[in-house]
Amino acid sequence: MSKPREDYLSWDEYFMSIALLSSQRSKDPATQVGACIINKKQRIVGIGYNGLPHGCSDKELPWGKTGDWMETKYPYVCHAEMNAILNKNQADIDGGTIFTTLYPCNECAKLIIQSGISKVVYANKKPGSVPAFDASERLLKMAGVIISKFDPPASEKSLKIDLNTGSISLDSSQQKSISKPNPLQNISNDSKIIA
Repeated sequence: MSKPREDYLSWDEYFMSIALLSSQRSKDPATQVGACIINKKQRIVGIGYNGLPHGCSDKELPWGKTGDWMETKYPYVCHAEMNAILNKNQADIDGGTIFTTLYPCNECAKLIIQSGISKVVYANKKPGSVPAFDASERLLKMAGVIISKFDPPASEKSLKIDLNTGSISLDSSQQKSISKPNPLQNISNDSKIIA
């Protein structure tokens, strides 16, 4: 009798990979963020990425981060968590989990709490004390939402997607390289998340 394959993605790796893949739809030149919501049965019920509202031109609104507030991306961009919640495919996500490539800001924390999501799994958090993330943590903890840093596996895994041939391959090595930084840790404000 043959045995099942052993080099497959865990549930957390699978859902974070979906969030990472979703982030690649973002047109934000500085930060690409993705989110994936699952229900209590571990079914994907919503995905999203950071971008402009539906019907707003990516070419007519600014993508900068500095200068006059109205000429930056901040008043216009919808965050990945917001889009995942609004794009959900079922009415109830109460008790669900959101996987997000970047720690949620205070505005997204409010949406997470109000939607009934009970757990946040994040891949990265901007370094230092950032008021929006400090407020987010305060709100999430106060509401009893579990906050968990994504813990990559002991073995290094990488997915190669070839859109030309319609194939995907999973490469696994037995141990992470010590000298090679993990792309899911400690991004700076301008770093890209690469799956």
